[in-house]
Amino acid sequence: MDESPKRRGRRPDEHITQAQLRALREVRDHIAERGIPPTAKELAQRLGVAPATAHEQIGQLVRKGFLRREPNKARGLVLVREPECEPLELASVPLIGAVAAGAPLLAEENVLGEVMVEGRLVAAGRHFALRITGDSMRDAAINDGDLVIVRQQPVAQHNDVVVALVDDEATVKRLSIREHEIELRPANPDYKPIPIGPDDDFRIVGKVVAVRKRSGG
Repeated sequence: MDESPKRRGRRPDEHITQAQLRALREVRDHIAERGIPPTAKELAQRLGVAPATAHEQIGQLVRKGFLRREPNKARGLVLVREPECEPLELASVPLIGAVAAGAPLLAEENVLGEVMVEGRLVAAGRHFALRITGDSMRDAAINDGDLVIVRQQPVAQHNDVVVALVDDEATVKRLSIREHEIELRPANPDYKPIPIGPDDDFRIVGKVVAVRKRSGG
């Protein structure tokens, strides 16, 4: 009978440098905002460093057990855990059932429940969650059944993903503003952009700040 001691798995390394912590936060934020992990190139752009530096930081975070790589995937990073020194604080936002013109957005009869999200995402301003129907934003990693976390605001910038009302119909699209031309653009070639003319009843309800993927999706 072999009585040699069993090898134990290496304990995760809790030590993390400030540069690695920043990289980990950017990975976490990218996943929160877009629903998918960043590539090394995208992480480098967020950090303002060379791609080789971002790749090295990812490797260190994988080695220390904060991230995991899934093989054969271009976006194969998985957030495994947060540093123990930085507990994740959660806050609740209302989940609404509809967006309608002239109706109070957060009226009691319109609130279906609550959704827990990272507190840092909703620290400023009023927010709500809305469930996506359809696949018009598929290529922006916003799919049917996903939840979007939206900050209420009446204005937005070019390229923001927004919740907007067009002639009393709510839609989630990417806002395009070029000179005097405004369009709401889908992220799926099967759908056409929605041009906004001077006579259209158009209103921005809020900006999408995060995506929560459908359970099991």
